Amino acid sequence: MMNRVVLVGRLTKDPELRYTPAGVAVATFTLAINRNFKNGQGEQEADFINCVVWRKPAENVANFLRKGSLAGVDGRVQTRNYEGQDGKRVYVTEVVAESVQFLEPKGAPIGSNNANGGNQSYSQRKAPETTQNASNDPFTSNEKPFDVSDDDLPF
Repeated sequence: MMNRVVLVGRLTKDPELRYTPAGVAVATFTLAINRNFKNGQGEQEADFINCVVWRKPAENVANFLRKGSLAGVDGRVQTRNYEGQDGKRVYVTEVVAESVQFLEPKGAPIGSNNANGGNQSYSQRKAPETTQNASNDPFTSNEKPFDVSDDDLPF
């Protein structure tokens, strides 16, 4: 049997981080995921999927993701139940994340789109400063191109 879920969506609000009595971190968040079609009125609909993540990844999610952040979740569907305040049994279905991928670079404006309707590409941001001295790098030379024989190539 298989129970595998892969989701990509945006957080609907900031993640909630809590700790169990044993000191284990747990974060909960909801992903909004657009459907691949529009309804009869031409409106885009979305599904809102509750997710939970444990331990160090939970702390990372709480520290680095915010409302509107684009995230990928890899995990499994789990259903649990408990007795509500009114004495009735309450069932909860959620995705237990085994890994959460941050799909926007650190420092990018949350939910920012460029003129093409997509997220900013890495090339639109300033490249990090390098500590390597360019004069020691043989590939940054301004000299003529150098020849490489087919015998030197590994393929």
